[in-house]
Amino acid sequence: MKIAVNTRLLLKNKLEGIGWFTFEAMRRIVSAHPEHEFFFLFDRPYDESFIFGKNVTPIVTGPQARHPVLHYLWFEHSVPRALKKIRPDIFVSPDAYLSLKTDVKTLLVIHDLNFEHYPENMPVLVRRYYKYLTPRFARKATRIATVSDFSKQDIARQYGIGAGKIDVVYNGANEHFRPVSGEIKKATKQELTGGKNYFVFIGALNPRKNLAGLFRAFELFKSQTQSDVRLVVVGEKMWWTGELKSAFENMQFKDEVVFTGRLEMDDLYRVIGSALALTYVSLFEGFGIPIVEAFFAEIPVITSNVTSMPEVAGEAALLVDPFRAEDIADALKKITFDPDLREELIARGRQRSMLFSWDKTAANLWQSIEKTLNQNQTP
Repeated sequence: MKIAVNTRLLLKNKLEGIGWFTFEAMRRIVSAHPEHEFFFLFDRPYDESFIFGKNVTPIVTGPQARHPVLHYLWFEHSVPRALKKIRPDIFVSPDAYLSLKTDVKTLLVIHDLNFEHYPENMPVLVRRYYKYLTPRFARKATRIATVSDFSKQDIARQYGIGAGKIDVVYNGANEHFRPVSGEIKKATKQELTGGKNYFVFIGALNPRKNLAGLFRAFELFKSQTQSDVRLVVVGEKMWWTGELKSAFENMQFKDEVVFTGRLEMDDLYRVIGSALALTYVSLFEGFGIPIVEAFFAEIPVITSNVTSMPEVAGEAALLVDPFRAEDIADALKKITFDPDLREELIARGRQRSMLFSWDKTAANLWQSIEKTLNQNQTP
């Protein structure tokens, strides 16, 4: 069998959420199925570390698709041309884009529809591209995979697609995330906060991640408790404007917020594993990988009671209303002053983490590939 895969987000030292999904799932699938041929479609020169086996043939076809116009050119011209040459049995696209100009059976992975719910958080051209083409992609796809039951229902509802066409393939967590020693915790806290305990946020500083709400909650927590706990923010300041910038600049305790920027994995797992708790209070998520990463690191989790986050967290986290700073602040207080609660959440998280692994992701994605192959184009 010939399997073509959109691998344009496999970028050396630049893997983000969807890139990690592609990397972790496909390297396991390639290894588990040496009897099949895989054709990886790149939009630029690739790194050899992404060629996971002798059964992988890399194909580079431009242009580099990093802009709506270039996306369109790549998916509607370069990809169909490559597929015509390969003549695959299936085309797998893990990044929510596909080609409308091919009749090859297609498995499309849509991670979330945040642009339908929070369109104001995207540049106008990107937003229009997503809103116009994503429903067409979803209807064109032979089958769809997504990362939570919440997203499955959201896709079905938004685009009028039968739920039977959509498979749930949960994310895993990077194997680097694990409990760290007391010595590492002490050294990490000394490095970041002068030895003080800290809450940690991880993610792109996008408005839907609700960092402005977390700033307001942290301000309330500090003013009400006089605690010396700090807040560490891990992520790039890509959207450091408007409400987010204003919320920070108006903080009385802004000097107790530490920004690390983007961290490499060896530093990231130490920073997460040394935290008092993860504070992940997004307004919208299709999954929420940091929740699972925190479970693996064995730290408590505070997360939102909306979209996919309760599904992922189960009863292993404190769930809060992300629209109420007071609710988030109350959770910060509980974590800080109730050691028994912290230990209980860590134990629940340890148990909950067993539901999520990249091995399971790969196995479930493969099942979805098989379903796609056995399905008519119009389910």
